Amino acid sequence: MHIPASIREVLKDLPSKPGCYIMRDDTGTIIYVGKALDLRKRVQSYFRQAALRKGDPKLRSLVKSVANLEYMVVHNEAAALLTEGDLIKKYRPRYNVLLKDDKRFLLIKADMNVTYPRFETARFRQNDGARYFGPYVNSVAARATIEFLEKHFGLRRCTPREPDETTYKHCHNDIIRLCTAPCVNRISVEDYRERFEEACAFLRGQRPKLLTEIRAQMKTASQNLDFEEAARLRDTLLLMEKTVRQHARAAPTPRMQRKTAREGIETLAKRLDLPDIPHVIETFDISNIMGTYAVASMVCAVDGIPAPNRYRRFRIKTVEGANDPAMMAEVVQRRIRGLQDDHKPLPGLILVDGGITQLKAAQAIMREMGAPVPVASLAKRHEEIYYSTDAPPLRLKRNDPALKILQRIRDEAHRFAITYHRNLRNRRLRESALDKIPGIGAKRKELLLKTMGSVQRIAKAPVEDIAAVPGIGPAMAQTIHDALNGSTAKSKGRASAASITAGKSCRATPRQ
Repeated sequence: MHIPASIREVLKDLPSKPGCYIMRDDTGTIIYVGKALDLRKRVQSYFRQAALRKGDPKLRSLVKSVANLEYMVVHNEAAALLTEGDLIKKYRPRYNVLLKDDKRFLLIKADMNVTYPRFETARFRQNDGARYFGPYVNSVAARATIEFLEKHFGLRRCTPREPDETTYKHCHNDIIRLCTAPCVNRISVEDYRERFEEACAFLRGQRPKLLTEIRAQMKTASQNLDFEEAARLRDTLLLMEKTVRQHARAAPTPRMQRKTAREGIETLAKRLDLPDIPHVIETFDISNIMGTYAVASMVCAVDGIPAPNRYRRFRIKTVEGANDPAMMAEVVQRRIRGLQDDHKPLPGLILVDGGITQLKAAQAIMREMGAPVPVASLAKRHEEIYYSTDAPPLRLKRNDPALKILQRIRDEAHRFAITYHRNLRNRRLRESALDKIPGIGAKRKELLLKTMGSVQRIAKAPVEDIAAVPGIGPAMAQTIHDALNGSTAKSKGRASAASITAGKSCRATPRQ
């Protein structure tokens, strides 16, 4: 199969990072959206000859229809899952439906509208007043977490909405699963609901002490040579850590207790040997797809707590192509120049998302502008902190308060940047091809779309049908028809000529 040159170039540059990929046909329509833990391996697998020979007919049809390929990098698998779901819901790509790839991942549901709430699994988030946690990529980990919480907090798992003594006669969960049996008043409603609230707090990542207790139990079992119990606790611990960590990274919360935030910035000042405690930290992140729709975000944290009223968004103006360090230099320069021109105080620390190249770019701008602001960068892959070009990166323990401060602010900057990028991209996608045709104003465009249904249908319609739309007429109809079909006709003409010359069939690369 012939792979267009534009796609071959994208395949070469794919990073080995988590993210989402978008496939379009030769009309620019999104036909498939996917996610991957490793973009390079996943996307390249579609275009291998062996895969095409042995693949499902629908898969082969998809690959043959791809004329353009885009991708976006995200922080982790959970973020990729959420982004993929948003795109599939918005665009309903044809091949996602055919390949049944728009599956729903597991949610944990807590219905607080009943007297004795319980946990259950769900695939859809409904507006029913219940609390939902997730979605969880690892359903095994989510189910194991529910089972542990039920046993640890004595929660019921029986299915009746309002269990009573009759229900209890057919239930042995108080013996088998350590249920507190609220249905027969062995525990008060208030005490039961308090236990349930603690379990929900754990799912929100607010009770890490529970994981510490399991770890201590595992150590004790091992010391007592009860290796079977130690292994069981180890497996439970790993699954629960995965569940809570995913929830925390997929939905980062900017609000932190002031005491914890203060501890974080004080520790950060010591770790980076800063001259002063960075009461104001400004964090920058870049978002683009191979240099297109390039934007940046600036998130500000005051005393370790994000301050949304100080957030800023930037459109990249001077950089062409995919050059993140240059884009970072541009936005940092624009931000510092703005503060200097307005005679406003500079931040105590600038944090940039990326590695040593982003750090060098930002530090060079600081020197150029005579701004005595310390700069650090946080690399996603190993969460390494770069703060000096002469020193190796700093690796802190995952529970270090300084690292947590940087991670939360960095994740907030990433969320803010990718939201702006996505909104900009979606707005451009909504722009109609009709807007580029001379003589087509808002009213004519509205009439055409209302009568014909879509731009694709207008392009396929005979000139006579287009002319029948009120206010169009034969001459304008011919202009519209030529404008929407001209590039396609030329591409087909080039393909036919190439086929005759080469003596075999080939597929045209769409005009970029």
